Amino acid sequence: MDKHIVSPNPHIHSAVSTESLMRDVVIALVPAIVVSVLFYGWAELLILAVSAVSCVLIEWAIVKFLLKRPGIFSPGAALVTGLLLAMNLPVSTPWWIVLIGAVFAIGVVKMSFGGLGQNVFNPAIAARVFLLVSFPQQMTNWTAPQGFVALPDAFSGATLLGQVHILGAEGADALASVQTFLYNIGGSAGEISALALLAGWVYLVVRKVIRPWITLSIFATVAIVAAIFHAVDPTAYTGPLFNLLSGGLILGACFMATDYVTSPMSNWGGVVFGFGIGFLVMMIRYFGSYPEGVSFAILLMNMTVPLIDRAFHGKKYGRA
Repeated sequence: MDKHIVSPNPHIHSAVSTESLMRDVVIALVPAIVVSVLFYGWAELLILAVSAVSCVLIEWAIVKFLLKRPGIFSPGAALVTGLLLAMNLPVSTPWWIVLIGAVFAIGVVKMSFGGLGQNVFNPAIAARVFLLVSFPQQMTNWTAPQGFVALPDAFSGATLLGQVHILGAEGADALASVQTFLYNIGGSAGEISALALLAGWVYLVVRKVIRPWITLSIFATVAIVAAIFHAVDPTAYTGPLFNLLSGGLILGACFMATDYVTSPMSNWGGVVFGFGIGFLVMMIRYFGSYPEGVSFAILLMNMTVPLIDRAFHGKKYGRA
């Protein structure tokens, strides 16, 4: 006699699954991964491999031996977390720090809340902040690319945002050019090409994996706030183009703020969520002790998602 599993209605079948969504995200990350490997070489490949394999194996081990619920294991989601974590790290990060980050991302941030769909914070972002606080020297050790593509003007030292304190706002604004759109040396490996990241984001929007409102509202808020402050005092505050192209803004706005689990469900909720991230990024960049604020802004807004969903909830199923 066949055993049938009966679940509450509605019974709707869709060809879209968690693994198919995660596969699209991996495909969208390929352009940025390829560019980072071209510029940083074998060192970046090692970080990507350690992070991705560690995240997948750690989640599998926790699900199998601790939770004993193999049905909730999602290798695709774990792989995406591993790739995003690697792209948020400097290429000089030792492999053992990458491993610690993977343990924190999967074991603490994700699986301790119950696994996929239950975590409050984005695992990759939370792990990056944890590593930044725990290993500040290693996490801010920016090295010049020594990969398969040689760049004549490559440098090591401060990131583009960090140079604001050296060159001043006007000098830093002069660096925001076509070059920074194509490649931006200094910073995490995944931040190196705005063009590659935006190409992946467009792919996700076209495939309807994500909606564009969160990302666009982040970009718009950053541009507006930067334009206002820059108009008041251009010698003290960097302009919109610089803030849009520098740091991890594009990586965070395109691939981590749009995470299904830790972002609002409605379109207007996503706009509010994006506005909060963009505003916090600029406040941290202008007035905070850290030159970059994307990771902190996303984590802080992750905590507001339940309130945003309550204020901007969608129509209940079956209601007109």
